[in-house]
Amino acid sequence: MKQNDSFITDEMLVKYYELNKKKKEIELEMTQLKDTFHDYFNNLVGPDNKAEVTINGYKLQRQIRKVEKYNEEITVRRLEELQMSDLIQVVKKPDDVKIKSAIQLGLLSEQQLEGCIVTNYSPAISVKTLTPR
Repeated sequence: MKQNDSFITDEMLVKYYELNKKKKEIELEMTQLKDTFHDYFNNLVGPDNKAEVTINGYKLQRQIRKVEKYNEEITVRRLEELQMSDLIQVVKKPDDVKIKSAIQLGLLSEQQLEGCIVTNYSPAISVKTLTPR
C-alpha cells in the first residue's frame, strides 16, 4: 500500500455504506417511476411512440430510440442464396471454451499461447457492515 497523507476513518466507511444503501433505494424508486411513466405513455400513445406531458411546470418526455440490425442467421442464408457472399463477414476469433479444453486434454500448452492472453483489471469498492444495522 502506498504511504501518503490521506487516511480512512470509520466515519468515511459508515458514510460510504449509508450513501450506497440510499443510492440503491433511489435507483429502485426511480425504476418504479420510470415504469409508471412508460405505462402511462403506452396507454396514451402506444409503446413505440414518443410523447410528452407538462404538469405544474415539469415536462415529462419519452423518446424512442430505434435500433435496426440484420438478423444474422436469416440474412447470411439469404445472401448465400443470392450468391452475394462478398457481403458476409467471416470473423475469426478464439474459442475460449475449446482452448481451455485443449489445454486440459494436453493437446495445447499454456506456453504455446504465451503473450496471447490480455488481462484487464478494474478496481471496485465495496463496504459492508459486519454487524446488522
